[in-house]
Amino acid sequence: MVQPDRVHRRVYTDPEVFDLEMKRIWGRAWIFIGHESMVPEPGDFITTTLGRDPVIMVRDRRSREIRVLLNRCGHRGVKLEVRSHGNARGFRCLYHGWSYRTNGQLAGVPHAVGYDGTSFDIKKPCYQLTHIPRTDSYRGFVFASLAAEGPGLEEFLGDTKHTIDNMADRSPEGRVEVVGKVSNRFVQPANWKNFIENLNDAMHPMVAHSATGQATQTFVSTCCKEGDPRPPEAEVIQPFGGSYQFFDDMGQTALPHGHNYMGGHTSIFSHYDWPESYIADMTRAYGAARTKEILQFNRHNTTVYPSLAVRDAVQSIRVVRPVAHNETIIETWVFRLAGVPDDMLAKTLLYSRLINAPGSMVGPDDLDCYLRMQQGLGSERNDWVDFKRFSTADRVTEGGKESLGTSDLAFRNQYQAWLAYMTDAETPSAEGTDA
Repeated sequence: MVQPDRVHRRVYTDPEVFDLEMKRIWGRAWIFIGHESMVPEPGDFITTTLGRDPVIMVRDRRSREIRVLLNRCGHRGVKLEVRSHGNARGFRCLYHGWSYRTNGQLAGVPHAVGYDGTSFDIKKPCYQLTHIPRTDSYRGFVFASLAAEGPGLEEFLGDTKHTIDNMADRSPEGRVEVVGKVSNRFVQPANWKNFIENLNDAMHPMVAHSATGQATQTFVSTCCKEGDPRPPEAEVIQPFGGSYQFFDDMGQTALPHGHNYMGGHTSIFSHYDWPESYIADMTRAYGAARTKEILQFNRHNTTVYPSLAVRDAVQSIRVVRPVAHNETIIETWVFRLAGVPDDMLAKTLLYSRLINAPGSMVGPDDLDCYLRMQQGLGSERNDWVDFKRFSTADRVTEGGKESLGTSDLAFRNQYQAWLAYMTDAETPSAEGTDA
């Protein structure tokens, strides 16, 4: 199914392949669960999924530690919590009333006399809420893995840590916090890999987003007087009408474990203006040289394979939640930089509304492409999906590989990791991307 410069259409369309992915990729990799700021107080929780498993991320009332628990009663397997978020003294099954503490311990069983003389023991592990085998966080970003063994979180993240660092470091206090709850959540009728691949596909903006980009350029040239500041909406949208050369110059970097990013020195955010008051606050916190270094760090869509995309310059993330071979939930979360002016948050929210929302000016273009791809790949007349672009131009680096921005390097790298996970290889890497 995976050849040096192409993959078989079944990786997108076969339910049995999807079932294996849930076990061998989503059951082994570090998967993004949430951010610590989503559960700031003891008893605060969110519910989500880890692959196909429903989970609860909760801040324990006693230890104040964050725990990721299987959202399943130890009695009859009932899903305990259906709310997306809230605050709880504990969790109680609505079927038979078994109750649990926020650390997962079984606290009580109604009419316990019925278990006299049986092997039931309230302290047995099988009756507790199951702890996900491994949970860890980096700069407040919480990940979990269903695999008891494997690389630690920081080893898994590798160079993508620098993107997370940059998001936090753009705050003069060095931290971010989620704004409200999920910014938007919607179901895409397509395979999860369509979305992951698109994150660093620099060939599509000039086609899929051409109408939006051209309309924005026309508006700016005809409706804005020379010397006037551009509307903030134009600042956000205009790069999506950029040229192939613009995206080629951004460059593409492939990393171990299927991670990748575009940009570094330049990106679609390079032209952004920052308020003078913000620059002053950052300079007081970090000094002029470090502030310049932080704000000139320009990556575009850092992909933490397989579940997370980070846009540090605009403090937003998108999270992938696979449902079926042809259905995926995509969530967008936006963050507030601690200690910065409100107009910075306004720009973050504007970007999310214009680009990421299902009713935005850019997102529906992508969704239409995903749907058409899923439909077209259902045909058995042509079995292969091609990834040849710039396949002879990859440059091996110390950390992985680099190429031009419109290269298919990201896809080749992702499928090397996909192949390694699916065949139980020990460590997916960016070496030898032509697997």
